[in-house]
Order: sequence, then structure tokens, then C-alpha cells
Amino acid sequence: MIDTASLVDQYCHGVLRTELGLGTFEDRLRREALGATAQPGTTGPPAVGTSFFDTQTGFAVRRWCPPLLGLEPHCPPARYLARRRELGASAPAGLLLRSTGISTYLVDTAGAAAPLGTDPAAPDRAGPGEMAAMAGADAREIVRLEPLAVRAADTAVCVGGFLAGCAAAVHTAGTSAAGFSAGAGAVRSAALDPEPPGPGEVRGAAGRWLAGRRAGDPLTDPVLLRHLLWTAVTARLPLQLHTGALGGPAPGEGGGPLALTGFATATAGLGVALVLLGTPPYHRHAARMTALFPHVYADLGPGLARTGARAAAVLAEVLELAPFGKLLFSSGARGLPELHVVAARVFREAVARVLGGWVAEGAWSARDARRVAGMIAADNARRLYGLPGG
Repeated sequence: MIDTASLVDQYCHGVLRTELGLGTFEDRLRREALGATAQPGTTGPPAVGTSFFDTQTGFAVRRWCPPLLGLEPHCPPARYLARRRELGASAPAGLLLRSTGISTYLVDTAGAAAPLGTDPAAPDRAGPGEMAAMAGADAREIVRLEPLAVRAADTAVCVGGFLAGCAAAVHTAGTSAAGFSAGAGAVRSAALDPEPPGPGEVRGAAGRWLAGRRAGDPLTDPVLLRHLLWTAVTARLPLQLHTGALGGPAPGEGGGPLALTGFATATAGLGVALVLLGTPPYHRHAARMTALFPHVYADLGPGLARTGARAAAVLAEVLELAPFGKLLFSSGARGLPELHVVAARVFREAVARVLGGWVAEGAWSARDARRVAGMIAADNARRLYGLPGG
């Protein structure tokens, strides 16, 4: 038997605290199925006669979650959500999260600091402490970089004060956080120009941005985003990079995570680990990056959870290229506790099928299969983030 009883969810967001209707729940499934290409408010309800439950993610939710709430597997979505409402706003989250076997959650808290209107559900997300209480587990914070700059700008009276505030905010957050994360805009800026911007370039960009912004406006200037990334590099904590939007219209050799080759080269030897997030359909590119650079790791969450019944095939492809000590389990979940359940179940089934199959064929020993499964499930994350037991 291949044991992955204990998991570290190395990348997720807090679950929603509010009750969910069918439309809101389906919208969350839509965003999960589409990943980085889905933005709040960009699409309406599903086409007439269809449902966002009709995806691999939706089917996996219906397979694994109803029994945890006292229903039969594959029950109709309306019945499942009615049962959810019967139990109240908070009870389903606890029941679902405690079933996953996840011992530690690394929670990206970006939602709580999202600009007003960009994500209506963001203020209702649980923080790390609440996640720990609901799940009966440990939780640590992953600090999103961009909101730190926004808050520094809101209180700055000059360019120098803004830049000093950014640096102080990053290094203060680094004293308690497990790591940092950067959104697609910052990652894209690093892909286009991997080197740190010069002081004059930074001050000029800061002056222009501060002069034209209103309080709460998100940081979009590519020079400042790149400066923020390099400020985080100096803190020497793991840096999670959202690579899902880097594929571009033509996925060739330069697409997806491979677009960060220059940034990975520039940061090599500086004591920072880069964790590639959101890689489907570029999971093989992410795996290749982990083999090329000692400080680059790849997150398996979206690649497995979104492919559902096909997860074993995706895992096998990643294992063809990546060193096993560079792969990390996560749920990648945003808002729905069901997504943590799906990610954990799909991961365990994929590991059992792939590694168990190789053991049955005699290609791997059972001992090695158990060791590698434990590494990906939790041990790699414990070591990388300095968690207990690492």
C-alpha cells in the first residue's frame, strides 16, 4: 500500500464563510476548471441546458463530497447544495476539510486584500487561523506581494517613502510568513525582463505610478512589479509564481513556465526557491524547469485536480521529467472546501495508480514508491518551507 495519509497543501486560498447558491457555487467551479484564464465577472451563467458541474472538477465534487455530508455519491447538484444549506454556513466546511488528511495549509491571503470590486467573495474568505480551526490542522500564511505595495502607496507622501515602505513591508512580512507569492502580472514582467531594474528606473516608475493612481488602485507597472519580486528574493523565502498566464497564443518551447528561464537563471545561487504554480497544460515544461534549476520546484495541484479522472496520466508525465524531490502537492483551492477534498482524493488515486502500477510491473520497489509518495505529499513541502517534521 502506498501511504499518503498526511498531506501538506502548499498552495490554497481560504474557504468562503457564507452559504452558496447554485449560481455562486457553479461560478467557483468554472473558475477552477479554467484556472488562470477565468476572471471574476468575465462570463455569465452557463449556456441554457448546461451546467458548470459538467466538468472534470464538477464530476469529482459529485463523486467525493456528497458522502461526507450524508448523501450518495454522484447525487444531483441541487440536492447536494440543498444538503449544504441544511447544515448551515460553517458546518460543511469543517466536515469536508477534516476528511482530507491535510495536516498543514499554506494559505495565500491575497483575497482579503483584493481591491474592492475585483472579487466580491474575497472579504468572506477565511484566514489561516480560521482554516486551521475548521480543519483541525496547522496553517501558515503565504503573503501576496502586490497588496503590500498597494498599502505602502496608500500611506506614502513621496517616492522615497513609498519605496522604503515596500521594502519594510516585505521584510516585516517575511519574519512570520511561510513564503511569498506573486500574481501573473509580476511573473510576466519577470519573464520579459529577468534582471532587477536599476534605482533610477525604479524611482521614475514609482513617480509616474504614484502621480496617476487613486487610493486602492492595484499595482500594474511592470518595472515596479519586477522591483517587488527582486525585493522578495532578498528575503530568501520560497517565492510562489503564478505561471498559468504565461503560455501565450502559441505554446512552443518558450511558452508556459519555460518563459521564466531567464529569471530562474538570474536568481540561481541567491538562496531563494521558486515554486511554479498554475502550470496546466504546461506541466511538462514545469517539470523540465525543476530538472534544469536546483532552486525551482513545481506545484501539482491544478495539474491533477482539474483533470479529475485523467490525473494519473498527468502525474505520470510529470514524473518522466522532474526530480521527485522537486514536486509538491496542493489543492490550489479558492473558496470551496470541496476543492480541497477533490484535490486530496484525486492526488491519492493518481499516486496509487501510477506508482502502484510501476511496483506491480517490477519497475519500482514498494519501499521506493512509498518514499516518493511521501516526499510529494508532504515531505518536500516541509523541507522547503521549514515546517515541523521537515
